[in-house]
Amino acid sequence: MKNKKPGLRGLTLSVLASTLLAALPAWAVEPFTVRDIRVEGLQRVEPGTVFASLPFRIGDLYNDEKGSSAIRSLFGLGLFSDVRIQVSGEVLTVIVEERATVADVSFSGVKEFDQDVLKKALRDVGLTEGRPYDKALADRAEQELKRQYINRSMYAAQVVTTVTPTDRNRVNLNFSVTEGDVAKITEIRIVGNRAFSESTLRDLFDLNTGNWLSWYTKSDRYSRAKLNADIETLRSYYLTRGYLEFRVDSTQVSISPDKQQMGVTLNITEGDRYQVSSVSLEGEYLGRENEFKSLIAMRAGEAYNVEDVTATTKAFTDYFGAFGYAFAQVEAVPEIDRVNKRVAFVLRAQPARRVYVRRINIEGNNRTRDEVIRREFRQLESAWYDSDRIRLSRDRVDRLGFFTEVGIDTQPVAGSPDQVDLTVTVAEKPTGNITLGAGYSQAEELSIIAGIRQENVFGSGNYLGFDINTSKFNRQMVLSTTNPYFTPDGVSRSFDAYYRTTRPYDNQDGDYRLITKGVSTRFGVPFTEADTVYFGAGLEQTTIEDGKFLPQAYLDYSNTFGKTSNTLPLTVGWARDTRDSSLVPTRGRLQRFNTELAIAGDARYVKANYQFQQYVPLTKQYTLAFNTELGYGKGLNGREYPIFKNFFGGGLGSVRGFEQGTLGPRSPVNGLPGEFINIGGNRSVALNAEFIAPFPGAGNDRTLRMFAFADVGNVYGPNESLSFSQLRASVGVGLSWVSPVGPLRFAIANPIRKLDGDKIQRFQFQIGTSF
Repeated sequence: MKNKKPGLRGLTLSVLASTLLAALPAWAVEPFTVRDIRVEGLQRVEPGTVFASLPFRIGDLYNDEKGSSAIRSLFGLGLFSDVRIQVSGEVLTVIVEERATVADVSFSGVKEFDQDVLKKALRDVGLTEGRPYDKALADRAEQELKRQYINRSMYAAQVVTTVTPTDRNRVNLNFSVTEGDVAKITEIRIVGNRAFSESTLRDLFDLNTGNWLSWYTKSDRYSRAKLNADIETLRSYYLTRGYLEFRVDSTQVSISPDKQQMGVTLNITEGDRYQVSSVSLEGEYLGRENEFKSLIAMRAGEAYNVEDVTATTKAFTDYFGAFGYAFAQVEAVPEIDRVNKRVAFVLRAQPARRVYVRRINIEGNNRTRDEVIRREFRQLESAWYDSDRIRLSRDRVDRLGFFTEVGIDTQPVAGSPDQVDLTVTVAEKPTGNITLGAGYSQAEELSIIAGIRQENVFGSGNYLGFDINTSKFNRQMVLSTTNPYFTPDGVSRSFDAYYRTTRPYDNQDGDYRLITKGVSTRFGVPFTEADTVYFGAGLEQTTIEDGKFLPQAYLDYSNTFGKTSNTLPLTVGWARDTRDSSLVPTRGRLQRFNTELAIAGDARYVKANYQFQQYVPLTKQYTLAFNTELGYGKGLNGREYPIFKNFFGGGLGSVRGFEQGTLGPRSPVNGLPGEFINIGGNRSVALNAEFIAPFPGAGNDRTLRMFAFADVGNVYGPNESLSFSQLRASVGVGLSWVSPVGPLRFAIANPIRKLDGDKIQRFQFQIGTSF
């Protein structure tokens, strides 16, 4: 569709005619010296604006050419609808008629958009309050409004502009919109396919003909950008399955006369399916041919796969870069044998010249200090260019979380063929926030959450935060600060001060509490780029506060060791996270190990827990996920393991289908004969497996997914053996949604292995949990 500018030609002719007519009185005037210049007709425009546009001043020689030039200059300002120059003796009078200005822009009939959004769109084309009114500009604004509706598949939208004159030569503009209904895709056809069914290919698309969830995904609304993305997905599907010569011949989009229904037709040519016959090297490979051959992803006898070709050329380029060859050129040249349906690849490489990095420049960090970015760099100035170190540096800067974008450009140094400069460009984002919200789960019920956090205090890269949680069973106040570079080598240091109150989940009526308060410090030592080991120490005091329905086990412990326990816990931990996302991971692994050791104080114990997660992508849409969590605690120096350090199991994050925190040993309740309450144990195990799939109708939207799961686990006391016969198990289905308030998960579980007295809860939900 060609862009049209209604009224532009008429406006040009009008200006030209006005110019000619206005210039007539000045023509045939004998040149003279200007004695005075007067301006008439101004209402809002400053006289200085007119005088600045005139090509003559008092005392200058005036002639016909200068008069015509003056009129053209004044019309060029866009402020006047008419300009004339009158000559009276040696006095020039410039008579102008100002354009009307826009007093107000309003909309009627608009439901799809917020009016501020539309006003911004009109402002971008030059139409806003206080600007001179221009019919051509109003027409452009009208077309812009229609474009905004077309972007939302509302092709039937009609816009009528009403201009109402008002006082002081102003006008009010009203855009009356008849929105109509959304045009929906009713048909998607793929013509020319032979190897794969049309339904298989359509399932690759984000666009579809609609389903019961289209109100959320809007997948049946046509978008050129989405269609282009789907075409690329289709092309990739064929090119990764051997169809070397696949192409999309044409794309046809049709719309019904009432502009309510749309059809999309793709005409494709699959071509033949090719196998790789051989892969050979040509060019200069630094005497490391065998090392480069090990990077080849293509294999003779396998079907052609464009991803293997791309991965190979990228691996070659990166490997050249690791030796300082920043401008190496690698090309995979196919030699096609159409008779036998085979293709041989010749990898041609030219490493060019080896270079080193002269200077690293940083741009865009208006708040963050240079040193915060530079200390993440593994590529050094005056060192040989190393693509691996540059890529690692870029990832480390990105993982800081201070920037929305991080890019690194390599620029040759003029006059020095063996030098390059690196320019790091960052786009900062706000790193401080004040949170005030509420959360709800069946276990915790309603909780108020508040916090003040600054992840980049004064641009130093340090963290400072204060958090409050007021849930029914677990309340806390935590003050934390972290210096990620306490030492130049990247050792981090953190301080925490906390106050927590907890009590078992299934004692709904008890008013006793466990009060824990303390301070701690820990250091994180990066042993490798992927592994960090944590060391820490703290002072902690835990008090068993008497109350109604206190479990007998808590009473016995407080009678033996006292109600208050002071400890000096030492902590050691290790973490490695290679997942592709922390919210919606589809591949990668997470491992965490933490140990707490108390060797001084009233309680002596060791407590350890280990978590392992593995995500295996089956296809682009389906993922298999595994989770294992193990916990172990033991008393030291002949003392019992502190009951307030127990593990709990059951519910989301453990074995679904059982009430939160109800697995494991039980204790009689003081004051309630015959009643027992779960108090947790010193050992725990939880095994989870999930098959994750897109939610029906959501297409490839990763923020809304469903899953089937199987859970196994239990909690054991110090006097219980780790018997497999005591393990509980459940299976079920669930839904995960990355909602505006956080990750939300629902689960419907059926316990398939339970024992007498277990508390079952088949439906469970929570915000901010995994597995």
